[in-house]
Amino acid sequence: MKKIVAFLIIVGILFISSGQTYEQQSLIPTLKTWLPNQPMYSLLDKLQIPYWGRIISIEERGYYHFVEFLLRKSAHFLIFGCLSIVIYWMLSKRVRRMPRFFLSLIFTAIVAALDEYHQSLTGGRTPTMQDVFLDVSGAFTFLILAQIIMMIKGKWKKHRMITP
Repeated sequence: MKKIVAFLIIVGILFISSGQTYEQQSLIPTLKTWLPNQPMYSLLDKLQIPYWGRIISIEERGYYHFVEFLLRKSAHFLIFGCLSIVIYWMLSKRVRRMPRFFLSLIFTAIVAALDEYHQSLTGGRTPTMQDVFLDVSGAFTFLILAQIIMMIKGKWKKHRMITP
């Protein structure tokens, strides 16, 4: 039951978020309040990120819009990474480890594509395949980390059983 609840919470967050206009989601006023001195400006000013056919940078968008861009894209990566782990967790008793890995990745990609489609129905939002790629990258990264953690945990558990 916990697995289904976790899945529904994440999908609910995605649904609500992709159904909001940019103005409803804007972090700019909050960033201006929390970061009035524009911390790390000199470091961030060196970053230039190719995205949707153009370069995103402080020079191109301004400090607060650039920081918001980084936060939004990080949120994509993280939430879809978490979603993939929940899906993996939901499949844990039914499917062997490697097929479970790929099924989790595929299901997460489907949700990412549906999320972008939902954004296309929302005013002022632009769905992109780059966001789907970013979402799947987050899923892949989190699933790889989960595999590594499970391997380490399994070896540690095996070592503890051998050592009295």
